[in-house]
Amino acid sequence: MLRWLYIGRLTLAAGIFAGALGAWTRASAGTTLIATLGLLASLIVTVAGLWWTEWAGRAPSRAFINLQLFFDLLLITAVVHITTVGRAPSDFAALYVVVIAAAALLLPLPGGLVMGVSASVLYLADIVWLQPAVSLTGGGLQQILLFAVLAVVTATLGDRVRRTGTKLGEMESQLRQLRTDTNEIMELIDTGLLTVDSQGRLVHSNRAARTLLGLDVASWRNKPVLEELDRRAPGLGSVVARTIHTQNPVRRHEIRLSDDAGERYLGLRTTVLPRENDPWVTVVVQDVTEFKQVEDLVRRAERLQAVAELGASLAHEIKNPLASIRSSAEQLAGNRLGTDDRDLLRRLVLTESDRLSRLLTDFMEFSRLELRRWRVVDLRDVVRQAIGLLCQHPDADGGPRVEYECPIEPVVVEGDEDLLHRAVFNLLLNAVQHCGTAGRVHIAVGRATNFDLPASVRLEGPARISVLDSGPGIREEDIPHLFDPFFTTRERGNGLGLAMVHRAVEAHGGAILVDGNPGQGARFTVYLPTQTDRRR
Repeated sequence: MLRWLYIGRLTLAAGIFAGALGAWTRASAGTTLIATLGLLASLIVTVAGLWWTEWAGRAPSRAFINLQLFFDLLLITAVVHITTVGRAPSDFAALYVVVIAAAALLLPLPGGLVMGVSASVLYLADIVWLQPAVSLTGGGLQQILLFAVLAVVTATLGDRVRRTGTKLGEMESQLRQLRTDTNEIMELIDTGLLTVDSQGRLVHSNRAARTLLGLDVASWRNKPVLEELDRRAPGLGSVVARTIHTQNPVRRHEIRLSDDAGERYLGLRTTVLPRENDPWVTVVVQDVTEFKQVEDLVRRAERLQAVAELGASLAHEIKNPLASIRSSAEQLAGNRLGTDDRDLLRRLVLTESDRLSRLLTDFMEFSRLELRRWRVVDLRDVVRQAIGLLCQHPDADGGPRVEYECPIEPVVVEGDEDLLHRAVFNLLLNAVQHCGTAGRVHIAVGRATNFDLPASVRLEGPARISVLDSGPGIREEDIPHLFDPFFTTRERGNGLGLAMVHRAVEAHGGAILVDGNPGQGARFTVYLPTQTDRRR
C-alpha cells in the first residue's frame, strides 16, 4: 500500500510540474514555484520513506504512516490551490478521497477519521483563506461534506477489512504451521502413506512408504506409478487401480513378499479423497510380518488347545459305553444270571458297541475333514443329492415333509462337492431330527447380496443355502455352543453333525448364521463365496 502511495505521489507531483512548465508563459510565478516545490518535496519524502522501510528494513510505525499521509494531503491541497480557476472548485479535489481511503486501510479507525477531518479542514482553509473567490455554495461545501462522510464510511470499512485481514493472516499462519506439523508427523510415523491421483500419478508419499517399497519419490512424483507399485509389491498397484475405478475403499488386503531377507507381509487399506473431477486415493501400507508370526503362534496354540478339549470330550463320550460294556461283561462272567438276563446283557453289549463304533466313525470323519477335489459346483445339484440321501435315512422314514426351493439359473460356487454334500445333508438331518414326524423342513438355494450379510461378514457375490424347520427352536444360551464338538441337546446325538457343518463352511471361506426362534423353529443360513482362494 505504501509503495502504491509513493508511486501515486510522484506521478501527481511530476504531472503538475510538467503542466506548470508547459504553461509557464500563462502560469503565474507562484504557480510554477508551488509545482516545483511540490515535486522536490515529493522526491525527498518518498526517498526518505523508501530508505526507512525498504533499505533500512524497518517496519512502518503509525507515526510514520501518519506523516506520509499528511504530506499527501498537503500535496493535494497545493495541487487543488494552483488548479482552481475562477469560482468553481478544482477538479483535483477528488484526490482527497484516495488519501482518505488509504488512511482507512493503513490506520486504525480513529486514524482514518482524523485524516478525513484533516482533508476537510485543509480544503476548507484553502477555499476560505487562500481562494476567497471560490464560492462554498458552488460545490465546495458539498465536497467538504462528502469528504467527511467518506472519512467515516471508509474508516469503518477499512477497520473491518484490516481486522478481517489480520484474522486471515493468523489463520494462514496457523494453517501453514499445521501443514508443517502434519508433514513432520507423516514423515515420523512408521505407517506408510502413499497418495495417487485419478490418473494413477504419484502425489505424495512419506518416509515409511519409501522405505517399505524402496521407491524413489523424486523420479516418480507426478508420474504414473501403478505399474511400478505392482512390480515392487505385487498386487499393490492393482488394489489402488480398483479403488480408483470403483471409488470404493479397500478395508483390508494383505500382500506377501519374498526376497533375500525372507518372507514379508504388507497390510493395505485404501481411502478415497473426494476432489472435483479428480478424486485422489491414499493407500496405508503397514509391515505386518511380526503380527502374522504372532497370529500364527496364537492360531497354533488355539489348535493345540482345541485338540486337547476335543480329546477330553471324546474320552468322556467313550467312557460311558465302555463302562456299560465292562459291567455287562463282568456280570456275564458269573454263573448266577438267568437266560433272560444273559440275553439282555448281550444285547446291551452289542448296542453299546454299535454306539461306540458310530461315535468313532463320526469322529474320524470329522477329524479327517479336508478339501480334496476342488472344482466348480452347482449348489442346486448338491441339495438334490442330499435330499435323496435323507429320504433313505431311518430318522426320515415317515418323518416331516421336506420342501425344496431353488432358482432356474445355476447357483455356482467353487469347492469340494463331497464336503458340501456332507454339510448340507447334516443340516437337513439335524432339522428332521428336531421337528418331529408332523413337522416341515424348508430348504432354499439362491444368490445373496451384501445387504443380506451382517456387517462383520464380507463376501463377494455370495451364494446362500437356508434350512428352516418347524421344530421347537434353539434356546438363546445354547447358540454359542451349537457348533462345539460333542455338544448336543438330543438324547441319542453325538454332537458332531453341526460341528462338521461349521468346519466345512469355514474351509470354503463362508459363514453360517443361526436364528434360534425358540418355539417357532430354527433357521440355519450358509453363505458361500462364488470364488474362493484355493490356497486358503
